[in-house]
Amino acid sequence: MKDTSSSASDPRQPSTAKPYVPPTLSPQDLPIDYAGFLAVVLGVTGVMFRYKLCSWLAIIFCAQALANMKNFENDLKQISMAFMFAVMGLVTNYFGPSRPVTTKR
Repeated sequence: MKDTSSSASDPRQPSTAKPYVPPTLSPQDLPIDYAGFLAVVLGVTGVMFRYKLCSWLAIIFCAQALANMKNFENDLKQISMAFMFAVMGLVTNYFGPSRPVTTKR
């Protein structure tokens, strides 16, 4: 026979189960968006040093950060800034004046 007092406190009973509610976090407590940070760094590097690869990687990281956006307002500002740097880098690399060729003697 079953003991009714232990079955009432048994957590495996469907009637006593409580649904999981994730804790609410403020925007300041969210983890760092590494893809957005890398997009900004690579975008600035692509513009300043005229590296095509950095500008293309910045666009890829912008897309990843856009797909994993958690805080809409702050993340959108960071992603849009990184995207603008990446586009500026690509425009200056492909349509800007060419780099002077250095020769070694």
